[in-house]
Amino acid sequence: MTGPDPQLPQMLQVGDGALRRRIAYLHQPASTPDGPGLLWLTGLKSDMVSTKAEALAAWAGQRGLAMTRFDYSGHGRSEGRFENAVVSDWLEEALAIFRHVSKGPAILVGSSTGGHVALLMLRRLLEAQASGAEARDADRIAGLVLIAPAWDLTEELMWNAFPEDARHDIMTKGQWVRPSAYDPAGYVITRRFIEDGRLNLIGTASFNPGRPISIMQGLLDTDVPPRHSRRLLALLDGDWARLYEVPDGGHRLSRPDDLEMLYALIDDQLERTGV
Repeated sequence: MTGPDPQLPQMLQVGDGALRRRIAYLHQPASTPDGPGLLWLTGLKSDMVSTKAEALAAWAGQRGLAMTRFDYSGHGRSEGRFENAVVSDWLEEALAIFRHVSKGPAILVGSSTGGHVALLMLRRLLEAQASGAEARDADRIAGLVLIAPAWDLTEELMWNAFPEDARHDIMTKGQWVRPSAYDPAGYVITRRFIEDGRLNLIGTASFNPGRPISIMQGLLDTDVPPRHSRRLLALLDGDWARLYEVPDGGHRLSRPDDLEMLYALIDDQLERTGV
């Protein structure tokens, strides 16, 4: 018998009761049982069939690597509305996909908001392991490759950057529509989204990832400014992290040369970690 068609989305149920939602995912297995693979974590308002995700899936297939990707709730083919979702939901969904769909050692590849989720995943699993939890899920994470990581996005890139009238609307009306160059309708930012984000901050405390982290950052990026990635680099202890700046790169970093850099960073991590 053959497994599910890797081109057709499957669904994973996450959460219970009123919080139950079905999360759409695509999974292509490695060429060897439990061989190494990639877990793609998408950006805000993006989806699992974006330009970078599709290109990465094709490249992974050629290399015999597994590739798992999914849509957060309120995104793509997953259930839910964007304005009802929060970072805690997306972290829960990412952990569920990691535990129940992906197999073997994995490199987390996070784009923008996905970079924040990847860091939260690693920290959560390391904390669980340190507390004596039986599952050693953190050991499966071989490394992280982050593309313009929007870490602490709700506070650093949203709340602190919003004009006073926007913050007033969020607190008194419960939401504000943030203009976006990627969506003419803008993004609905709710008070609940901001307040939940404060429960999911990397913050200013140093953090030892215990495995390689490679960061791609465009110097022309106005959504995630270069200084934001440089600050992250300063927070990561243990000499594990490297920052690779693209002088003419914007936020998306999806041009052919950008993709070649992404593939090279993944190859480097595979070689360094020996998975």
